[in-house]
Amino acid sequence: MFGVPMLLEDAEGATAFAAATGADEAQMETLRRFRLLLEEGNGRMNLVGPSAMAEFWPRHAFDSAQLLKIAPEAATWADLGAGAGFPGLVLAILLKGRLGAKVHLVESLTKRCRFLSDVVAALDLPAVVHNVRAEEIKPVPKVEIVTARACAPMERLLGYAEPFLKAGAKGLFLKGRGIDDELELARKRWRFQVALRPSLSDPSGRVVEVEGLNRV
Repeated sequence: MFGVPMLLEDAEGATAFAAATGADEAQMETLRRFRLLLEEGNGRMNLVGPSAMAEFWPRHAFDSAQLLKIAPEAATWADLGAGAGFPGLVLAILLKGRLGAKVHLVESLTKRCRFLSDVVAALDLPAVVHNVRAEEIKPVPKVEIVTARACAPMERLLGYAEPFLKAGAKGLFLKGRGIDDELELARKRWRFQVALRPSLSDPSGRVVEVEGLNRV
């Protein structure tokens, strides 16, 4: 059971999230349900670290939701290494009800796919789960944006994203303070156009925008 201080902190985080994203009450209620499902799932398997629940709103939910501020018109997304559903499930919740919305959750671990599928069904989300390695998915879903969070270093991540980028998607990847070193290594294998945007959820983080991917 959560203690009173955590309940208060959680309520404040939810209020701040709604103010920052413009999420309506229906979306907030669905996010609260997702949070409970995540807590239950985390008790059965290792989905997120021990601090994740306390940081659900400011660190995880908002980190995911900020992508919609960068690509507000995008309705179709692919989340590589979807794991516990950040950013994919958060995006699906915020896109629910939008015409043509669909989020492809790509995850190679079967137990995580079961969790993702259970959440998608329970919350009636516009999402589909693919239990496959990202670079092996066939056919490649046609999406506007391919994203990932805490999935792999850029050199490998670009390989995972290559099928989507080659099909016309733009990459928006959530990264931390080591992104400059990751990009330097990635350029030894790949040619690409990149723009770094400051993260709204973490002063040391970046959102990496990638287009025009080719092998060196």
